[in-house]
Amino acid sequence: MEIKVLVADDQALVRGALATLLGLEDDITVVAKVGSGAEVPAVARATQPDVALLDVQMPGKDGIEVAAELRAAVPGCRVLMCTTFGRPGYLTRALAAGAAGFVVKDCPPEQLIDAVRRVHSGLRVVDPALATESVTIGVSPLTDREREVLQAARDGSTVNAVAAQLHLSAGTVRNYLSSAMGKLEAATRAEAARLADERGWL
Repeated sequence: MEIKVLVADDQALVRGALATLLGLEDDITVVAKVGSGAEVPAVARATQPDVALLDVQMPGKDGIEVAAELRAAVPGCRVLMCTTFGRPGYLTRALAAGAAGFVVKDCPPEQLIDAVRRVHSGLRVVDPALATESVTIGVSPLTDREREVLQAARDGSTVNAVAAQLHLSAGTVRNYLSSAMGKLEAATRAEAARLADERGWL
């Protein structure tokens, strides 16, 4: 049985390499290659892939947001996340968004190919080291609003700039930042953002 695959990665070299690798298999055909998350739903509707291989970090919309959209756009398409950044929070969020698998890009080629086949057959595939780490770290303690404020503040933006960007008052932004710092046991908002980012919670 032919497995039709869509490959989404913002790095052209990686996207091309993944497509070439998968295309060498007799039972796998790459039907589309896209460079941004925003393109994925429309291209998937047009090409009807069986499996979408999505990078997590892409401009515009990340792979986790796209995974959730794909469930509605092409219900028969199974999502396999493939990322450089094996962060436990990414795994938790991806599975919650409906992804069927999660692998890191430095896995052996045969492991990636096997993951595509297994996800296509209805199984769930998760990088074992990442699964263990995810259980150890646990779920994110941050609320959606705290996460949003930390994301906006992580580039060093002032409280007033974050407040303007998110249409909140400066006092409300300070409260969210303070709450996030407390939950993450961070001394500064920069440290809070770094810790949350390292764990894949942003």
